[in-house]
Amino acid sequence: MPELPDITIYIEQLRVRITGDCLEKIRVASPFLVRTYDPPIQSAQGKRVTDLRRMGKRIVFCLEDSLFLVLHLMVAGRLHWRSRGDKIPGKAGLAAFDFRAGTLILTEAGSKRRASLHLVCGEEMLAQHDPGGIEVLDADLTSFRRALLSENHTLKRALADPRLFSGIGNAYSDEILHRARLSPLKRTDQLTAEEIATLHRSVRQTLVHWIEKLRAETGADFPEKVTAFRTGMAVHGRYREPCPDCGSPVQRIIYAENETNYCPSCQTGGRLLADRSLSRLLRSDWPHSLEELEERKRQGSPHRRDGEHSEEKSK
Repeated sequence: MPELPDITIYIEQLRVRITGDCLEKIRVASPFLVRTYDPPIQSAQGKRVTDLRRMGKRIVFCLEDSLFLVLHLMVAGRLHWRSRGDKIPGKAGLAAFDFRAGTLILTEAGSKRRASLHLVCGEEMLAQHDPGGIEVLDADLTSFRRALLSENHTLKRALADPRLFSGIGNAYSDEILHRARLSPLKRTDQLTAEEIATLHRSVRQTLVHWIEKLRAETGADFPEKVTAFRTGMAVHGRYREPCPDCGSPVQRIIYAENETNYCPSCQTGGRLLADRSLSRLLRSDWPHSLEELEERKRQGSPHRRDGEHSEEKSK
């Protein structure tokens, strides 16, 4: 799913291309995309784009007459800038937005249609689409601490909760926690004041780093290679690859459709994170450390280390 750095670059490139331009036509190829009917989606046609905003992981097109198009790309939605009037791709294409300067095409990979488009009128209706998380790049330590400790969750869940923090998801939460040297499954109520300050600093440093990196890679072009798995990431999507800081193999926990990637040596004191149900099933057969894991591999002993609803295995 495109997260804060990716959405930021999308908006920067769109702002250059369509601010002040007229949205001439909206062509919708998928009946599942548009989630509102009042005002009708055709009401946006002929309106001038006055600005673009990010609302969490949503892109907001601000139009004349207090109209707002709210686009949520979800996991597999992507944007493409094409010549004016270009055809919507047959299989993955969801919609096209025609401007005088060109056409913005929305696609979504896979068979599931999760991307959504809402048209709302007025700031009050727009605010209903805001999950409410704080903007972490603008938040001071006090505001960050208040949001982090407002609910007791694992750090992974807390960082990716849009009600707490705006724009952070599965990929960048992994990178943030690796930079902070914190276990993804540590509970927020177990954090020290120093760890909270470190996490706050790591959030800002990680997101700024990736915004600047993606901005440099994109240049004046429209971003066409938006992905959750970036070259240069420390742990996300790098299962079994060496940690860039210590060389230990990156580990993972799979749950639902997501996974958490982490370095045991840098983040958990060498302990492997275990699934609750599998821990009960395997009991003493579960590898407790990287050393034990490597020994099992040498001996050819099978074991499981992925699961859902995971927690850190106690010593």
